[in-house]
Amino acid sequence: MRKNALAGWLLLAPALALLGGLVLFPIIYNAWLSLHDKHAFLTVQTFVGLRHYVYFAHDEEFWNSFYYGVVYAGSTMALQLVLGIPAALLLNEAFRGRNLLRGVVLFPYVIPTIVAVMLWKWLLNDSYGLVNHLLVTTGVVRVPLAWLGKDYIMWSLVLTSVWQFFPFVVVTYLARLQTIPPELYEAATVDGATAWRRFMHVTLPQTRNVLFVIVLLRSIWMFTKFDTVWLMAGEGGVSRYIRTLPVYAYARSFTYLQAGMGAALAVIMFVLLLVATAVYFRVFRQEEALA
Repeated sequence: MRKNALAGWLLLAPALALLGGLVLFPIIYNAWLSLHDKHAFLTVQTFVGLRHYVYFAHDEEFWNSFYYGVVYAGSTMALQLVLGIPAALLLNEAFRGRNLLRGVVLFPYVIPTIVAVMLWKWLLNDSYGLVNHLLVTTGVVRVPLAWLGKDYIMWSLVLTSVWQFFPFVVVTYLARLQTIPPELYEAATVDGATAWRRFMHVTLPQTRNVLFVIVLLRSIWMFTKFDTVWLMAGEGGVSRYIRTLPVYAYARSFTYLQAGMGAALAVIMFVLLLVATAVYFRVFRQEEALA
């Protein structure tokens, strides 16, 4: 038995070493770095303990970034569900051109992020953008709106992100819909259940677990999203109105060259997500027990 166990561990050793090198070591090193005052490129470093964390506890820019991150993640996640679930229900029905429509729905998710952001920045431009042209032409507004200005930049970012990432919800939810036994819907129809009741009493309970995964993943991914936010506003100007924690961490590390403070922000984000995930799992298990 011991020889078999040893052979098993030897076979697992390369995978464990790879996992430790790519996952555990960066986490441990980042936590160690957060306790030091370290230049981003120079080798000079000074141990400062928890000073960075104390600083961010009173840093207005940190709390603004946290607020923008919560607004961005919450609104995009909710809108992705609002659009993705009905789209998945529609694409689960049999009609002519369904396969073509499924391919069209996937299009935003497969294009590069930079292309998606450039496309929407062109559409929302206040001088020659198509959105303002349509709004002015139809009389909805009198003058073009500055969608990329400080008053609307957050909602422009949300719109771009929802358009790009809601196909993930569609694909994931649709995959689960296709595994629901048709007999359940047939029995509900025989009992006189309407379409809404079939959704509430058949579809929703059957897709409960996949909805749990979708909400968890989309919340984490949107809260840690960097590229879309950065490409939408860059650094300076209106960027401070959408500067989320990942962007703020990047600025601390590579603009201010304060690698220690950037690492501390990364640790804070990791802890926040860990706590939120633990609470989410606890609430879901309690609801599942009550059900």
